[in-house]
Amino acid sequence: MSYGTLYLIATPIGNLEDISHRALHLLKEVDLIACEDTRHTAKLLSHYGITTPRESYHEHNEASRTPRLIDLLINGRNIALVSDAGSPLLSDPGFPLVSGCRRAGITVTPIPGPSAAITALTGSGLPSDSFFFVGFLPSRAALRKRRLQEISAIPSTLIFYEAPHRLFGSLADMVLLLGNRKACLARELTKIHEEWITGTLQEILDQLSIREQIKGEITLIVEKGKPAPQSDDWPASIREHLEQEMNETGASHREALKSIARKRGLSRKDAYRMLVSDKSSPV
Repeated sequence: MSYGTLYLIATPIGNLEDISHRALHLLKEVDLIACEDTRHTAKLLSHYGITTPRESYHEHNEASRTPRLIDLLINGRNIALVSDAGSPLLSDPGFPLVSGCRRAGITVTPIPGPSAAITALTGSGLPSDSFFFVGFLPSRAALRKRRLQEISAIPSTLIFYEAPHRLFGSLADMVLLLGNRKACLARELTKIHEEWITGTLQEILDQLSIREQIKGEITLIVEKGKPAPQSDDWPASIREHLEQEMNETGASHREALKSIARKRGLSRKDAYRMLVSDKSSPV
């Protein structure tokens, strides 16, 4: 018996007409549709009269469901994987299933289509020749700041997803840690309340701060950063460099040490040894 095929099918991010004929054909023909949320996907399937069996496959059950789906594929079943909106695996479940299929020699066929990241990038007015997809930042403030520090010097346009209730905190941290860069916020893409806001990060934050409530799916495109400074731009003393990093970013002693270690091409342990050996002031 030949193996089945796993199809990664991109679905509309808002407007239900944004789906390809190929995607609709496969959703009708496969043996099973694995959905991030079966109730959400039911709206799309019902709109197009598709009655293919479906089951949930999300971040809370993908570890337990993956072996079963791979077994079905090995036994010749064809399966479509869809997320609630856009392309599967981009800040959505599916990585264990795809990687497991590749290891087992099962064919994986992506069906291209809508993506909030690419839609926002192309309409942002910011450079699209080189970009870095960040996805969602961590919800905890300390981890969010650490992640922003890690990506601050990437010389590519940055693409973020963000939830409305975390948007203000994330924008404020971006101004602090990335600098007041040019940006574009795209909200509710392809939907009736689609909105685009351009300006600096601070201008976008100020504009949104006067609203009573922010709703909807949000994609934020941010101008690229500058390359990390060369070693001759750093303070001669690693202690001075550490103090400078803490003052400029507001990072803790531990996080600032990790950051300057990365910039200097050192391990954190080596950076700490250098700090201890710097006798200019106590550790």
